[in-house]
Amino acid sequence: MNDKERMEELVKILDKANNDYYVLDAPTMEDYEYDKLMVELTKLEELHPEYKDPNSPTSRVGGEALKKFESVTHDVPMMSLADAFSYDELREFDQRVRKICPDACYVCELKIDGLSVSLKYENGRLQRAATRGNGVKGENITSNAKTIKSIPLSLNVPLTAEVRGEIFMPKKSLIKLNLEREENEEELFANCRNAAAGSIRQLDPKVTAKRNLDVFLYYATSGVNVNNQYDALCKMKELGFKVNPNFRLCKNIDEVIAYIEQMGQKRDLLPYDIDGIVLKVNDFKEYDEIGVTAKYPKWAIAYKFPPVEVHTKLNDIIFQVGRTGNITPVACFKPVLVQGSVIARATLHNEDFIKERDIHINDTIVIRKAGDVIPEVVKAIPEERGKDAKPFLMIKECPCCHMPLERKPGEADYYCVNPLCDEKRINSLIHFASKPAYDIDTLGEKLVRSLYENKLIQDIPDIFTLKDHRLELEALERMGKKSIDKLLNAIEESKKQDLSRLIFGLGIRHCGAKVSRILANHYKSMDAIIESGYENMRQIDDIGEVIASEIDSYFKNESNINLITRLKELGLKMTENVQEIKESYFTGKKVVLTGSLAHFERSEAKKIIESLGGKAVDSVSKNTNIVIAGEAAGSKLLKARELGIEIMDEDAFIAIIEDSKE
Repeated sequence: MNDKERMEELVKILDKANNDYYVLDAPTMEDYEYDKLMVELTKLEELHPEYKDPNSPTSRVGGEALKKFESVTHDVPMMSLADAFSYDELREFDQRVRKICPDACYVCELKIDGLSVSLKYENGRLQRAATRGNGVKGENITSNAKTIKSIPLSLNVPLTAEVRGEIFMPKKSLIKLNLEREENEEELFANCRNAAAGSIRQLDPKVTAKRNLDVFLYYATSGVNVNNQYDALCKMKELGFKVNPNFRLCKNIDEVIAYIEQMGQKRDLLPYDIDGIVLKVNDFKEYDEIGVTAKYPKWAIAYKFPPVEVHTKLNDIIFQVGRTGNITPVACFKPVLVQGSVIARATLHNEDFIKERDIHINDTIVIRKAGDVIPEVVKAIPEERGKDAKPFLMIKECPCCHMPLERKPGEADYYCVNPLCDEKRINSLIHFASKPAYDIDTLGEKLVRSLYENKLIQDIPDIFTLKDHRLELEALERMGKKSIDKLLNAIEESKKQDLSRLIFGLGIRHCGAKVSRILANHYKSMDAIIESGYENMRQIDDIGEVIASEIDSYFKNESNINLITRLKELGLKMTENVQEIKESYFTGKKVVLTGSLAHFERSEAKKIIESLGGKAVDSVSKNTNIVIAGEAAGSKLLKARELGIEIMDEDAFIAIIEDSKE
């Protein structure tokens, strides 16, 4: 056997071993043997690159990094599904179907909380993988998809087809990834979906390869040659595709609801996240009869699970000091498992929130994840209140510096007004260095606290003098030469940030990222903002009395002006780049964001909308033109539906951004 023949043999052997392990969950080869054969194939490919198979198992470790993702057009549009949030809505769907097809049966499948993918095979070999995008065009992610071991690179039959499914991150993989990110002081992923989306859209496939992504495939546009969805899933499994085993054929809507109840109870036990059940008419011949809308097929619908609520005991209420001095009560309760993560704390917002819900220490309380992400206290259960229950009492002194707290008329929060409060200063520094503000890479919360406690930074300008304190930095735990160089380089690089980020980073009360951008775009320089004054600011759209008053007060404070002067002397940019407004689908339209976006911070998405000629607004009204709905979108999405406002998902948003680049 010559080298070329041996390479072909090794590809077949390793492909089968991969499929047995990752798709069939029935390993047939020891890890040692697999690794040995992989090393042999790698060496042969290095020796004979002209014989290397483009879909070789060695490509799963990741190839060269891309500069950008190419846009691709789907052969058949990837439509999204209409949502149902109640059994009544499911029954209405069933009635609509049965008016046309009285004997319709349904196939129910788990709605995997991940990222839609299209896989194109020609003669049994993977040729292309693409994201859903806007349904018509997506992004070519072939290099990254090849790193997912449950995606077959070659099939055992010469199939030509487009197969669709959901890329996801298993719960265990998210835990491992977040532990690594926490150790490196990187921002943690909020959930498995965000982690999967962030991983599959990496320009460097080697990063994707380390993220341990997985896939379930559920639909083939061609090549399977069956008459219904149930048989299609069985056939896809035969062909070597990984299909979720929890699908079921249901004769009527009552069986569908029973299946939903059953899977809802098992939801937390699954090794991956699901956020609902997909319901499809089984018989393909009935699809044409039932039809489609411009956005959705009428023969399928996605039932979304309501937020999971659990009961636990409230052990204590503690208080945190924010960057502006605001005091936030925090519930500390007996740890509970909610949708895959253990939760022991949640914000109680303010005194009014607690009193309105009559929450006592030692009460039984109801916890859930708002939008399936953020832990929240829903209510207390007074009927279960014991003799050890203690009424909530708001503190009168700062828990850090013990100075008296103040509460302004008409405001819900109490504030520590001591400018020298340690916790307040530390949180100001953390905020300034954070990604939405000055975005200083590697300067996370742990390092900020360490630098503050060691007197290396006490206020914002001190960050930019750290280069003069290398010896002191070297004395800190886990601060070697490379770490110090990386930190100092990131600090120096951050000086180029625009004025809007600086304004936001200063932490002025009521001056969030949006207001900071408005000020920077309007005045163009820090000097112009300082000189403007209250009356001038009030002339700007979206700058109300309270906001203008807080900003004016900040810039009339001598110590704040001195701080800005020091930053100017240290070389920080004090002007805003005049952003070129591009013509796009958003031009002249008011756009609302709701729900959790996988690829963008909320502030980043708003900035993009405005750069494309749109106006990002916070609330839905009859004047709103578009609502961009992420995962777990709530009341804003419902209101948009009631008002007949255009709704688009995150993939469509990305497609508009990509179109604007062409």
